[in-house]
Amino acid sequence: MTDNPLLPLRDKITALDKHLLELIAQRRELSTEVVNTKIKANIPVRDIEREQILVRTLIEQGKKHHLDEMLIKRLYQLIIEDSVLLQQRILQENINQNTLKSAKIAFLGPKGSYSHSATRRYASHHFDQIEESPCSSFKDIFEHVENGLVDYGILPIENSSSGSINEVYDLLQKTNLHIIGELSLPIDHCILADKQTTLDKIDTVYSHPQPFQQCSNFLENYPNWKIVYCDSTSSAMEMVAKINQPNVAAMGNKDGGELYGLKVLDHNFANQKENITRFIVLARKEIEVSDQIPAKTTIIMKTGQQAGALVDALLILRNHNIVMNKLESRPIHGNPWEEMFYIDLQGNLETIKMQQALKELSSITLFLKVLGCYPSDSIF
Repeated sequence: MTDNPLLPLRDKITALDKHLLELIAQRRELSTEVVNTKIKANIPVRDIEREQILVRTLIEQGKKHHLDEMLIKRLYQLIIEDSVLLQQRILQENINQNTLKSAKIAFLGPKGSYSHSATRRYASHHFDQIEESPCSSFKDIFEHVENGLVDYGILPIENSSSGSINEVYDLLQKTNLHIIGELSLPIDHCILADKQTTLDKIDTVYSHPQPFQQCSNFLENYPNWKIVYCDSTSSAMEMVAKINQPNVAAMGNKDGGELYGLKVLDHNFANQKENITRFIVLARKEIEVSDQIPAKTTIIMKTGQQAGALVDALLILRNHNIVMNKLESRPIHGNPWEEMFYIDLQGNLETIKMQQALKELSSITLFLKVLGCYPSDSIF
């Protein structure tokens, strides 16, 4: 048997990959030194102009080596994101005196769901170890956190394609929990099935209602498919794996498919190519957000039903130059025709202008509550 001629080349690539990892680790260590310097000098974590100049410079340098512009841009966006999140974590641990290295986190499960992926991504930037606690419903997640069974709960709250997740908003009306974080997860829905089957053999697809809604245009190409709703994408994948037949498939994510031994038959077919789900992180105790990092403040309020009541409230925000990232309304259960307004505000709760604006809002609204102030996840 002759030796594989690729082995020497593969060994060289492996050695280079190891060196790349060592260089990335060294860069990360420098980020820790940078944030410690910023803490002492009270310098903001983000320097958008410098980040943009850095990426442009690297793209120009990459051209000399015939490297693709998009490759460099995507690579350094990931590196910068990691650096920013690392610095934010150090700042937040410093200001909140948080030394927790492990946490128990509840999410909509079972394992393999998008919520599971979001949980692991959030944990990777905040904890060395986590204990995963899959839940069968959003209500269960709230109750697990409220009752102290877990430290945190991670829930999807809106999707760029299908909009707000109303059940989560409704549960936020009744809880004493606090929003202490957020993260955005790119969604790539896949058709996942037995490794021996093909797309033309599928006649039944299992998934959560949200992916079906987000991929309605794709589903129109398969009018004969039977759609079966499940409580999560992971339970759909688990179901398909147990059935183990060539005619059934699940709509879910690639990582979950690998967990359940399923093959990707098709992907990237959402109605909107830029398909992103925003998640929130809930805890029993509120946090303080460093004034050196971008922050969001989320409030809920109930206005009177007189003409212009909501406009008057929004004018207060404008007068204080507070940017509103999101406005959502939901009916108040038990109070017909009355609504609660959820507002994401750009800014730190502890700033003078935010405090003054909330004080003025309290004077003209029937109810106002701060759901949380937390670091913004908008890295780019």
